[in-house]
Amino acid sequence: MTEETPGFDEQPQAASPQQPDVPSGATPDDAESKAAPQEGAAPTGDAGAQAALVAQLDQVRTALGERTADLQRLQAEYQNYRRRVERDRITVREIAIANLLTELLPVLDDIGRARDHGELVGGFKSVAESLETVAAKMGLQQFGKEGEPFDPTIHEALMHSYAPDVTETTCVAILQPGYRFGERTIRPARVAVAEPQPGAQTVKADSSDSAETADDKESGGPDEG
Repeated sequence: MTEETPGFDEQPQAASPQQPDVPSGATPDDAESKAAPQEGAAPTGDAGAQAALVAQLDQVRTALGERTADLQRLQAEYQNYRRRVERDRITVREIAIANLLTELLPVLDDIGRARDHGELVGGFKSVAESLETVAAKMGLQQFGKEGEPFDPTIHEALMHSYAPDVTETTCVAILQPGYRFGERTIRPARVAVAEPQPGAQTVKADSSDSAETADDKESGGPDEG
């Protein structure tokens, strides 16, 4: 009698890979498509980090614009300061030179009177001419001539008279020359002025009318139309 070995026919089955649970009515392909992550979808954490970087970049750009505007404003203020300092420096220099030249005017007047009287000779002449040359190099200019029209802005009338040979108020004598430095008048020219003789223009007008009447009489009167 043959004895059967227990469990001989029962072979251990190989463990099959675990299959995902598939709902009823769904195919395995649907389960795989749900289980696989969607391609091209950025993770939520990366999107937040990118937004934070963009915000930080905007802040940096805003700060850069503000600092650039501050720098431009400071540069403009510095340029204005330099121009103001240079203008003030030139003004102070001109005032100092004008004050110095004003103190020299009496000496120049003495030199002019000595020249008019023929006393400017010898070593005194050389010194006087050197002083006049230095004053001219510093910008001192002399003005005032006989026969020029009287201008109250640059002339000071010390004497007044009437003359029949002038048609307007005229400087007939320069008592003291005027001096200017650049556009600044240091001293006006002190002059004697003459005005037209009162009634001279009326007399001239009457004389011209009389002459025209005499010409008409000689020619037989005016032409009749």
